[in-house]
Amino acid sequence: MTEWWRGAVVYQVYPRSFQDSDGDGIGDLKGITQRLGHIASLGVDAVWLSPVFKSPMADMGYDVSDYCDIDPLFGTLADFDALVAAAHDLGLKVIIDQVISHSSDQHPYFAQSRRDRSNDKADWYVWVDAQPDGSPPNNWVSVFGGSAWEWDTRRRQYYLHNFLPSQPDFNFHNPEVQDWVLSVLSFWLERGVDGFRLDTVNYYFHDQKLRNNGPEPRADNTPAVNPYDMQDHEFSKSRPENLAFLARLRALLDEYEARSMVGEVGDGPRRSLKIMEEYTSNGRLHMAYSFDMLGPLFTPEHFRSRVEGFFTAAPDGWPMWAFSNHDVIRHVTRWADHGTQDDVAKLAAAMLLSFEGSICLYQGEELGQTETDIEYHELTDPPGFRFWPDYKGRDGCRTPMVWDGSHTGGFTTGTPWLPVKGPQLDRNVLSQQGVAGSVLENYRALLDWRKGSALRAGRSRFFDLPAPLLGFRRDDAEDSVICLFNLSSDAQSVAVSGLVALDGPHAAAKLAKGMVQLGPNGWLWSRCAAQTEAG
Repeated sequence: MTEWWRGAVVYQVYPRSFQDSDGDGIGDLKGITQRLGHIASLGVDAVWLSPVFKSPMADMGYDVSDYCDIDPLFGTLADFDALVAAAHDLGLKVIIDQVISHSSDQHPYFAQSRRDRSNDKADWYVWVDAQPDGSPPNNWVSVFGGSAWEWDTRRRQYYLHNFLPSQPDFNFHNPEVQDWVLSVLSFWLERGVDGFRLDTVNYYFHDQKLRNNGPEPRADNTPAVNPYDMQDHEFSKSRPENLAFLARLRALLDEYEARSMVGEVGDGPRRSLKIMEEYTSNGRLHMAYSFDMLGPLFTPEHFRSRVEGFFTAAPDGWPMWAFSNHDVIRHVTRWADHGTQDDVAKLAAAMLLSFEGSICLYQGEELGQTETDIEYHELTDPPGFRFWPDYKGRDGCRTPMVWDGSHTGGFTTGTPWLPVKGPQLDRNVLSQQGVAGSVLENYRALLDWRKGSALRAGRSRFFDLPAPLLGFRRDDAEDSVICLFNLSSDAQSVAVSGLVALDGPHAAAKLAKGMVQLGPNGWLWSRCAAQTEAG
């Protein structure tokens, strides 16, 4: 249990929106390097960079055209090396995204692959003949809408794309593709990165029989905004062949000291825990990044079921939990009905940082940042254009980091690529820096206290409490911590045995005569005896 990544807190940076150093309105590597002091001051262990590789930016860098170079928008390889060195000097590990399930259609290998059916890269992507009537080979659909198959006139075949048509999927059934992917990872490991966040890690392999997916069981028969949500993706992703390849990835990282991988597991609630279990067992991924807490559910039952369910199914596996990221509505906005913005932000911080596993914080989360209301003419995100207005895309959570109250939030001297608006400007670093009771200082205090406690790696024991109360104890060999949370705006009380005083951070919490009183969105962490119980 001494690996650095176990119980680590990772800070996600979306490079386009963190800090612009040259006035073009787009964040860059030099800007991130300038702001590393802020990240280090939080007390996190590592920084994760979303993609900075060469790309035509059809999907904001998740469409890679050169896996071993930096896009000029963000800088150069020398800038990247300087960032890694500066982060290491501050005690921060550096994790980078790897988007290897698919490339850009501008990648030289795809340009070669689509040329004809007999070249050296002809089988590097998933090519399939049309059905006799010219239709696609099966019913698979794209995450971004429409069929997952695109017709190519040069090869007279369809190619698979789980996302945009300009993001063709690699054919991982080809061993040459696997070997090449390993060489890409080796390139970055040799440059000193400490690990990888593997985008769409369960999308690598497809069913070679090309069987149709069935419908996703749903309680509500109303059509979803995105038809992708109506399909059970049994054959288009999460295939059993993936497990052997993950073992190959792990073997590569094990050749280097203190490196780690976390895989993004994108699947529905019926399958996600099982996939996380499989992917972090038997020498595969170090961690699995869960989507399960990135939705609207805000109940004790839900949070308990995810944490407890994972460790019951995979006692030797390891999860990474997050409440926000670059793909979902920010959690302070998602859960706004459960309390004031500041109270929800602080309660969410205390909950997330107490869960067993590793933790990922998304830039601006430490400010209690809210979702930006994007208008149609401000859109940049492809799904936003396709599904507007019922789904406005992901731009609202990707707007620039707000460093001060100036009109661009201190992000750029130019015009920001996405707008910085008033409600977000109000939640800036400068206005919260050093201010007692601010969301920012709350995060710093919690992260500092957490490091020397059982919350880093202790096991969880949940208490059977009525909603809206969530409670558990974390125990390691030297320490026990009780955690209690009121997930509502109404005061609650709970009996606690074995707790004589509050010894730890708390908000709207009092202990008297064996009863803990929790005010609206109240919570507590407290060192306690190993026999402490609640309920």
